[in-house]
Amino acid sequence: MRARRRSRSERGALLALLLFGAVIASAADAADAPELKAGVFDPPRAAPDFTLIGSDGAPLSMSRFRGKVVVLEFGFTSCPDVCPKTLAALASARKKLGDRAADVQVVYVTVDPERDDADRLRTHLAKFDPTFVGGTGTAEQLEAVRKEYGVAAERVKTSGGEGWSHSSFTYLIDRAGSLRALVPYGTPVDDTVHDLKILLEL
Repeated sequence: MRARRRSRSERGALLALLLFGAVIASAADAADAPELKAGVFDPPRAAPDFTLIGSDGAPLSMSRFRGKVVVLEFGFTSCPDVCPKTLAALASARKKLGDRAADVQVVYVTVDPERDDADRLRTHLAKFDPTFVGGTGTAEQLEAVRKEYGVAAERVKTSGGEGWSHSSFTYLIDRAGSLRALVPYGTPVDDTVHDLKILLEL
C-alpha cells in the first residue's frame, strides 16, 4: 500500500514540533544557560531576517529592532480565539514590565495577506497595545518567512466561512537579534514576564 503523502501543513507542523522538542532538550542540558521558563535555543542562533510591509508605515524587519528584545508572533486579525488571547497576554506582559517595556517590541506577522493589509493590522493591534507592529506582504513573502521559522499555516473551512489553522508558538529574540526561546500557547503571563526580564538584562 502506498503511504499517504503529508500535506505542506502537516510537514510544517512536524518541523515545528521537532524544533520545539530540540529546544526543550537543550533547555534540560544547558545547566549554565539563563533560567528561562520557556524552551531555550542552545546555542542561540540568529533570528532569520525578512522585509515586510509594516503596519506603522515603515518597512518591517528584525534588524530594525536591534537593541530591543523582540517578541515575534504569527496569526491573523480575524482569528476567533488563539490569536487574540495571545495578543492580550503579550499586552499584559508589557504592562507588568512597566518602564522596561520600552525595550520590548512585539511583532505580529499575518498568515492571511488577502485580508490583513497594513491598515487593518494597525487598527487590530491597537486594540491590544498601540506599540505592537504588524507585518504583511505577498503570499509568497509570508510563506518564505514562515518556512524560515518553522511555522505551519493552512487555510481551513470554518462555520463563518474561511480561516487559518497555524502554529501558535511565540519567539523571543534578544537585543543582538538571536533566537533565545520558544514560548508555547497558553504560557502564563508571569512566566513570559520572567523570561523577558532575563533577556532585558543580557
